[in-house]
Amino acid sequence: MQTDYRKYLSPEIVSKLKGMELRARMVVEGFITGLHKSPYHGFSVEFAEHRQYMPGDPIRDIDWRVFAKTDRYYIKQYEEETNLKAYILLDCSASMGYSSGATAHNKFDYALTLAASLSYMMLKQRDAVGMVAFADAINHYLPPRSAAGHLHNLLYRFSNLTTASTTDLALPLHEMAERIKRRGLIILISDLFDDPQRIISGLKHFRHRNHEVIVFQVLDPRERDFAFTGEAIFEDMETGERITTSPWQIKKDYQKTFAEVSGLIAAECRQARVDYHLIDSSMPFDKALYSFLAKRERLY
Repeated sequence: MQTDYRKYLSPEIVSKLKGMELRARMVVEGFITGLHKSPYHGFSVEFAEHRQYMPGDPIRDIDWRVFAKTDRYYIKQYEEETNLKAYILLDCSASMGYSSGATAHNKFDYALTLAASLSYMMLKQRDAVGMVAFADAINHYLPPRSAAGHLHNLLYRFSNLTTASTTDLALPLHEMAERIKRRGLIILISDLFDDPQRIISGLKHFRHRNHEVIVFQVLDPRERDFAFTGEAIFEDMETGERITTSPWQIKKDYQKTFAEVSGLIAAECRQARVDYHLIDSSMPFDKALYSFLAKRERLY
């Protein structure tokens, strides 16, 4: 039976909430609660305020209250900005607004909630977070900050984003790779509906600059399985081009092409040491959040 915390990770439940901060808090707190009961047993994401005393540490920093309770020496941890600067790159092209009706939300709504949740989590850990919204060009840019008040700015920007225009992933990726001088963590959230080789070129540009990169490819369930029935008219949300067809006639070829393209992107990312994750918009958010935390652990 599904435990209570799982409902906080369900896109169906979260999509009904009003307010981006409420969504983010619900997802993150549900995730942290769930870690103690999940397959990720043993992976700690407590926002630590102490660390164990090591020889050479100033004695004055020992927390004697903790010692009295545990009979162990711990050093007080002060809230300082970490060395991590993270940039969330969010695809706002028209194709991100697609929903097949298989879920109560579209891909963009899922991506926004994921971006907000990651921001909430990182800022709680005193990481610096920035955001870039783009389609065929960069539309919004907010530099990374770690101050508590920065969360409001990020969530306000996310809440006011809309989808529009065609996709050109390569240009914004290359532009940001040139703009970001200091090594950081790049988180790309997109459906990756563009030329795979141009996408990989942009991601490799970040790696060439020594950035860590995580890619979340967010897709609607029907974009993956093509489980449509009856005659259908398919319309390109970015060009308006339409085609009438019987889905069952092209399903096999579609799935073959989809597997080839996804496999290519995954293989190229693996070779470039980019963390690639294919996310179905019906999936709970814990898969994406854990992927981020696992990457963050490797940075330190």
